[in-house]
Amino acid sequence: MKYRELNIQTQREFPNNARTQGFGWLVRAGYITRENEILPLGEQVAKQIHDSIPTLSNERETYFQLSTGSTEIIHCPSCKYAERRELAQFIKTPFSDEAPLAVEKILTPDCPTIEALANFLSIPKEKTAKALMFTRVADSRFVFVVVRGDMTLSEEKLRRAVGDVRMATAEEIQSAGAAAGYASPIGLKGALIVVDDLIPRSPNLAAGANDAGYHLVNTNYGRDYSAEIVTDLIQADAGHLCAKCNHALELTSALLLSSASEIYFENILLALAETHHDDKGLTLPKSAAPFDVYLMHVPGKQMDTRAQAEEIYQTLKSAGVKVLFDDRDERAGVKFNDADLIGCPIRITAGEKALREDKVEVKGRMSAQVELVERNALVEYALKA
Repeated sequence: MKYRELNIQTQREFPNNARTQGFGWLVRAGYITRENEILPLGEQVAKQIHDSIPTLSNERETYFQLSTGSTEIIHCPSCKYAERRELAQFIKTPFSDEAPLAVEKILTPDCPTIEALANFLSIPKEKTAKALMFTRVADSRFVFVVVRGDMTLSEEKLRRAVGDVRMATAEEIQSAGAAAGYASPIGLKGALIVVDDLIPRSPNLAAGANDAGYHLVNTNYGRDYSAEIVTDLIQADAGHLCAKCNHALELTSALLLSSASEIYFENILLALAETHHDDKGLTLPKSAAPFDVYLMHVPGKQMDTRAQAEEIYQTLKSAGVKVLFDDRDERAGVKFNDADLIGCPIRITAGEKALREDKVEVKGRMSAQVELVERNALVEYALKA
């Protein structure tokens, strides 16, 4: 394909909105606009399936690790398990296996939070039950959630268990018989009680008494209350143990490259650029580059080098080599810079001096050396490179 057919517009400077190096190089090389719209050159890359970037994946989604990525991923460096943080599974360990003790109501002034309660009672947060209260959108039913006090609820796991919810209002909490800051599922009527699957294995937890200023100690699931739904509700975090291999999990930010129903071409481009660039531009491998060869001509004094380059272009294209022919009437320095920016694996230069010997200059994008290659050997060279 010819340069002017793609209307490639390279930029001499990084855009002022470049959030990463990769984004800046993509804009400068004419793959995307400053507004992150894919240009024709970018479309040439995004449609290719390749193994040119390191990814994390599961059966539904593929991700690329990037500090500015919008998706938080939990992954295991040992067994390669990867999942969105809000859905990730991990091994939960009971804090103790003590026998159930008698429940007791005690005065706990100014203890509306787990931290305050644990400090007041001089117990670890693992010995408390955290209450979270919602209202289900579909039918306005009050939803009371219990998780261990040291853990964080994954609202996405809750949504998958009960449907869409919103935070309960003060009036809804009061109507259900609960007390904000001092709530528990004990004694509630009509509430949909949902507990994390670690709660039945967590004896003698301190929980709200549904009476402001009071808590219950030694509450036990099954004896003091039960739930309609017992399921995994906890958000995974770095350091939790992998449910598949028991290795410590890691937390990272990532780009979503593909899902079961969609491929995110703009993210694939950005992942490629973040992985493959240097201080001159993109350095795309053949498996991902939009073209195998960047072909250019240097105007001659006595020879029509452009016509010679056109012949080379047709020969390579007929042999199945993907060629970007820079057919512009630009200075050689501009073309050399643009070749580096765009990042094709090979640059072929048709100049008068080499052409007189029936040769052309060939340079690999990552090579510092320029080779002289016979014109009749170009096809074989390009196909093997």
